[in-house]
Amino acid sequence: MYEDIETILNQIRPSLEADGGGIDLVNVDKEQGIIRVKLQGACRGCPMAIMTLKMGVEAVLCEQFPWVREVVAVDEEENLA
Repeated sequence: MYEDIETILNQIRPSLEADGGGIDLVNVDKEQGIIRVKLQGACRGCPMAIMTLKMGVEAVLCEQFPWVREVVAVDEEENLA
């Protein structure tokens, strides 16, 4: 399951990297339908990050994996891995 999600994230990463950002998979809770990610580089603190996360990353992952309900960004301090 992690590998399948990483495959999709690898398709998204070039777009984020083009703007100086990135994304790392932190945790997958299939029972709750939640994928937790950590935004990297320019994505961290960017005012458009929530739109990128919800309308980009979440939309693609929900389309590929019907069990996904939400993709949330976590802070570095959160230890969910």
